[in-house]
Amino acid sequence: MENMEAIFGSNVFNDAVMQQHLPKDIYRALRKTIDDGRHLDPSIAGAVAHAMKEWAISKGVTHYTHWFQPLSGTTAEKHDAFITPVSGGRVIESFSGSELVRGEPDASSFPSGGLRSTFEARGYTAWDPTSYAFIKDGVLCIPTAFCSYGGEALDKKTPLLRSMEALSRQAVRVLRLFGGDARRVIATVGPEQEYFLIDKKVWAQRKDLIFTGRTLFGARPPKGQELDDHYFGAIKPRVLAFMRELNQELWKLGILAKTEHNEAAPAQHEMAPIYAPVNVSTDHNQLTMEMMRKVADRHGLVCLLAEKPFAGVNGSGKHNNWSMTTDTGVNLLEPGDSPYDSAQFLLFLVAVIKAVDEHQDLLRVSVSGAGNDHRLGGFEAPPAIISMFLGDELTDILDALESGAAYAGHEKQEMAIGVHTLPKFPRDNTDRNRTSPFAFTGNKFEFRSLGASASVADCNTVINTGVADALMGFADELEQAQDFQAALHDLIVREIRAHRRIIFNGNGYSVQWRQEAKARGLLELPTTVDALPALIRPQNIELFARHKVLNEAELHARYEIQLEHYAKIITIEAETMLTMARREILPAVLRSEGELALSAKRVKDYAPVFSTLPQEKLLARVNLAASRLSDGIETLNSAVVNIPRAQSAYDRAAYMRDTVLQAMAALRAAADELETIIDHKDWPFPTYAELLFSI
Repeated sequence: MENMEAIFGSNVFNDAVMQQHLPKDIYRALRKTIDDGRHLDPSIAGAVAHAMKEWAISKGVTHYTHWFQPLSGTTAEKHDAFITPVSGGRVIESFSGSELVRGEPDASSFPSGGLRSTFEARGYTAWDPTSYAFIKDGVLCIPTAFCSYGGEALDKKTPLLRSMEALSRQAVRVLRLFGGDARRVIATVGPEQEYFLIDKKVWAQRKDLIFTGRTLFGARPPKGQELDDHYFGAIKPRVLAFMRELNQELWKLGILAKTEHNEAAPAQHEMAPIYAPVNVSTDHNQLTMEMMRKVADRHGLVCLLAEKPFAGVNGSGKHNNWSMTTDTGVNLLEPGDSPYDSAQFLLFLVAVIKAVDEHQDLLRVSVSGAGNDHRLGGFEAPPAIISMFLGDELTDILDALESGAAYAGHEKQEMAIGVHTLPKFPRDNTDRNRTSPFAFTGNKFEFRSLGASASVADCNTVINTGVADALMGFADELEQAQDFQAALHDLIVREIRAHRRIIFNGNGYSVQWRQEAKARGLLELPTTVDALPALIRPQNIELFARHKVLNEAELHARYEIQLEHYAKIITIEAETMLTMARREILPAVLRSEGELALSAKRVKDYAPVFSTLPQEKLLARVNLAASRLSDGIETLNSAVVNIPRAQSAYDRAAYMRDTVLQAMAALRAAADELETIIDHKDWPFPTYAELLFSI
């Protein structure tokens, strides 16, 4: 294994490389753009492009690309060579400032939700200098934002960058009221990434995994995660080899891969990085998912990032650890030794509480998707009801403030483990709550509802904007106060009372919580189709417009795109199910049924007095399940044929949820029962036992 310090960031045009390759005045100007969030000085673009090209060429690179994140949820790149013709039939290697700053991909071939027509093809990519360029697969990748000819955001990065600016602007206003000198506040994120690894040979035998990334059929194996023996267990050699190479590839890209371990389900694992500015973290997470797939392939494995690849075992999520840090290095969600005495911390805490309560619907939208609908609330992920966990100490502080009572405080206690040779250490003042969607974990909030395949851009755009809006209201009020301390106290107490309903420290999986949440007036939006209309509610359009994050047209476009994506995902899954059921499962079942009937006949022919009751019972059971399978195929086929393609995107999505998904569930139930009955050798593709325990 290569030395970590030697390889870290070796494929990144980072600060150290910029200092080495850029003239001092150019470096200082570019650094000012990155640090202060100012507009890029166009006069320095040429010098930066030249230095970037020379550095890339020294590493064997011949092409560059504007790397961006369209609304398809993946990444996109178009490669161009560092090549310019000159006289004499020769070429030179060149890369201009204009080529660095701007690109022109075809905007009509990406999801646009009506913002672009097929004949309106022009779009632009614009360099994001706050996220370092990097080399991937021998190509210089330049992180960019992507917009249409009219300037509308056609990607996930642009709204995220706008929301970061909005949050910084309002947070700095609040900090100035406390005498702070910060010029910027940066939203930071560390997204933990869960994933499954399975053997590529068994993957290749399942059309559902190939076409959809998850299993559409499969009976539970005799052993799953019941013994809790996989979680944090010893990592198998083949998986460990994958993890070692993955770490090297990520470190070369400057990604702070820190933690790796087995997760709860068989074949499930997790990687967690150290936090970074949210736009950088978004880029890094997309690269992480890409590298997981590539490295897995080199090890004869397949990395599954679907939210629920296997029924009956835990699915995969992505835990979004969000905080706010000043440009002077202060974490605004760090309580300090005495959070009760820290008015600044309490004000920022209350801003987050207010934002989560007022924008529950948007937070739910930000983690929506056909895959995540299978996971949320399934005793492996938080429920679809958004709530916040603060822990005992912070909750007691808020109680004391609200009631006006004195706060006694929580003393640090030493852990008493009962073995004298073990070191003593202080116990945290609060436990952790794995069932909470939005949990405070010491100096950050962990939003646990994201699906494994999701971009972290969506949820962080919502969090940033919601908190910015709360802080703007606080700043407007406090800037006009005659008595700042009295106004601050009254504001904090008022907001605690107004938004207390969102705080819940108990078991989010319990039936009692669902009932209590309803009584509190909290939203329960169980499916993507239930959640998405929130995007175009007037108050939410006004919220994003107020902070110049997304305009009405951009929001309507995202609404249409996500509904269409939901419907397309389920259509692909349904058609894959039909193919597998018709061409693989049903023929195998009929062959097995015929063999059973023939076996019974042979026994009778051989000795009429012999009992054929075992064959007859099994044959009857197979025949009944086969009939249900056949009926299920016809029902699902009818549901797919009758998809209302001429109706609105919402109507199609609702039909997929209410009709197609129900037909898929019935077909699966019949097939999964048959898998448990017929001879293993007759089943047409690998079972869960082979998929989950093949490495």
